[in-house]
Amino acid sequence: MAFVRGLKRPIEIFCKRRMNTPVHSGLGYSAMACKGAYFPDFRENKCPFGCNCANAFCSHCISARRYSTEVSPSEQMNLIKQLRERTSAPIKEVKSALVDSNWDIESAQKELRKRGIVLASKKASRTAAEGLLALAQNDRKAAVIELNCETDFVARNEIFQYLALSLAKVALLVDGTRQPSGALHVGPELFEELKINFHHPKLSGERTVQNAITEVAAMMGENVKLRRGFAMSAPSYGILSTYLHTSPQPGVGRIAGLLSLEVEDQNASVDALQHVGSELAMHVVAAKPLFLTKDDVSTEAMESEREILKSQAESTGKPQMAVEKMVEGRLRKYFEEVVLMEQKFIVNDTLNVKTLLNNLSKEVGSPVKVGSFLRVEVGEGLQRLESSNAGEPLAQAA
Repeated sequence: MAFVRGLKRPIEIFCKRRMNTPVHSGLGYSAMACKGAYFPDFRENKCPFGCNCANAFCSHCISARRYSTEVSPSEQMNLIKQLRERTSAPIKEVKSALVDSNWDIESAQKELRKRGIVLASKKASRTAAEGLLALAQNDRKAAVIELNCETDFVARNEIFQYLALSLAKVALLVDGTRQPSGALHVGPELFEELKINFHHPKLSGERTVQNAITEVAAMMGENVKLRRGFAMSAPSYGILSTYLHTSPQPGVGRIAGLLSLEVEDQNASVDALQHVGSELAMHVVAAKPLFLTKDDVSTEAMESEREILKSQAESTGKPQMAVEKMVEGRLRKYFEEVVLMEQKFIVNDTLNVKTLLNNLSKEVGSPVKVGSFLRVEVGEGLQRLESSNAGEPLAQAA
């Protein structure tokens, strides 16, 4: 009994201390024990739910607490999955936006779009050298655009490819500036402000070309850039042929060849023209011609090549007459490499393109000639900086 009476006062002191000490919870408010009951005690009258109220029983705070606690882990996972499917944003960003929006999926989606535009603007300084070409064609015209990104992983993404195909269709409607090759140059500035109606689950509704690119860049987490575009008109009499190499789906690829065949007789066999035209478009992709005929080779290019060949021939120590013959022979070889009409036909290397067209003219009963051709490859003129630092960005070659 004496032992119990001795403990009575320390126990009372202990209980009073515990009764008057706030018990902190993870929700940012405290519960203070008082005669077996408790009530919320908001420290310094600050609402932990951001509404700046001084009322411990604020209806907004109570409903917010109730809502956040009512979202079960399985529901949270379902909301994360739904928002991820809608936006293709990284899971970390999706969860963060949902938490910040009290698991309201519509508010979270808006928040992701706001964040994405900011991130896309930060990444815009990084040059993108990967990507795809997209090709669109109608009865009168063909257009090809180059949409760049930073990695081939993004280039394989279905949304990226959908955007590229949509931009190619827009390029068909834009009038470009004519180039010496006969193709039309369609610069991005000509249609970045044009509006398109997109019909994709993750990219829908009307928006400008530039806004659509920015939105896809936010989804992908990379710099996405419309670099250039070209168009080619079909001849009055003849055909316009196209070919895409390394094509993950119809309409997109990494290398494109466009070529027009003109025929004098409008009643000439179209089937024969289309067959040869398709093979020649493929030939343009494989053989990489720079000029249509020898007459198209610029004087500067000729003089530069002749000087190089002469220097190589003179290094052999042979007489001047022999050197001249060597230079002329190597010039013919140079023409076979860079001039379309002089190149060996890739389908049948026993004849060149000029001979192929002569044979086709006899077959259709009317002269046939190449009107114009174009070869475009992803990343032409772009290269990676040679640096020991693996984190170096891409840079455009001068």
